[in-house]
Amino acid sequence: MSTITPTAQATFVAQRLLERNRISSTFFPAESDRLARACQDMAGRFLRGGRLLAFGRGHYATDAQHVSVEFVHPVIVGKRALPALDLSLFFREWLAALVLPDDIVMGFGSPEGDPEISEALGLARARGAQTFAFTSPSPDPYIHQELIEVVYHTLWETVHVFFEHGALGHEVGKSSFLYPYLGKQKQDTDSLIAEVAASIQMKARDDERLREEVARDQAERIASAVSAIRQRIALGGKLILFGNGGSATDANDWALDCVAPLKAFRPIPAISLAMEPAIVSALANDLGSEPVFLRQLIAQARPHDVAIAISTSGGSSNILLALEEAKKRGLLTVALLGYDGGETVRRGLAEMPLVVPCDYVPRIQEIQASMYHVMLELLAEGIAA
Repeated sequence: MSTITPTAQATFVAQRLLERNRISSTFFPAESDRLARACQDMAGRFLRGGRLLAFGRGHYATDAQHVSVEFVHPVIVGKRALPALDLSLFFREWLAALVLPDDIVMGFGSPEGDPEISEALGLARARGAQTFAFTSPSPDPYIHQELIEVVYHTLWETVHVFFEHGALGHEVGKSSFLYPYLGKQKQDTDSLIAEVAASIQMKARDDERLREEVARDQAERIASAVSAIRQRIALGGKLILFGNGGSATDANDWALDCVAPLKAFRPIPAISLAMEPAIVSALANDLGSEPVFLRQLIAQARPHDVAIAISTSGGSSNILLALEEAKKRGLLTVALLGYDGGETVRRGLAEMPLVVPCDYVPRIQEIQASMYHVMLELLAEGIAA
């Protein structure tokens, strides 16, 4: 791949992004009604005191991390924190100790299914829990994981509608801009299923539109970023990835995809500065949240490394400080961003800024996942060639 022209590499990027749309445009219309009904059940369980217990094996543990942070720390201002836990480390033992009848249990695994995940979900289901086993219409592990992310984001977004509307009997407040069809009067939540299903399809179409925009407007820039990263790796460099919240789980996922490829690629040296909670919490406790990536980067950075920030806003202070330090040390700086790129772009802190033109966090993260998976495919193919 590295010997192919830049134009051909950009074409590869665009084609792979659009391949996601072909699958998404079939999957979500077929599944939206079932997802809406699942959300209705989830809302009732949360109202009765149930919890969301998530787990995954290997790479898919990062999806459990992502689910947990989204439900506990909702990005929509004013939404309630809902109880969620990532049990991936010892999921069978934790489920056996914790799961109760009103709980919701999500197991994440490979596209072809995972017997250990299925066994654990069977235990939870036998106790009365609502269970989710995510299969995919695509055998591609990257596309599978991206579709799953859209699914659990839509579950998280939609459960707040059922939760608040069913419990409080009035308009959905700050989330009304997401669901304009919901009126101010109390409704039977059964009557919302069709509208919520339509909303889920709309969210998937938004993703498809954004992938088209990125494929059209940024394929060449993505290919150039991959070429620059490839050069650093050839000189002995590694990827240093970092992000906050859901973006932290994406940094973890990208690093795992590099060192333990899900496809027949040569491993790529990479680390995530969001991977170790003891280090992050120690730095945050002693120094504050701003230097949590900076201090780690000072310790870990070596010549020829690549600093890759993942941020929806592009303005988080800990992201900016780490990028500033990376530039001082001569590292290649790359950033996956949302909105207009924020301060990262305005201050020129990323040599290779890749911006999803959107102002809503879940959609930004979903397209960023498609972008970094395609970048990894192009990068790994080039190294293997």
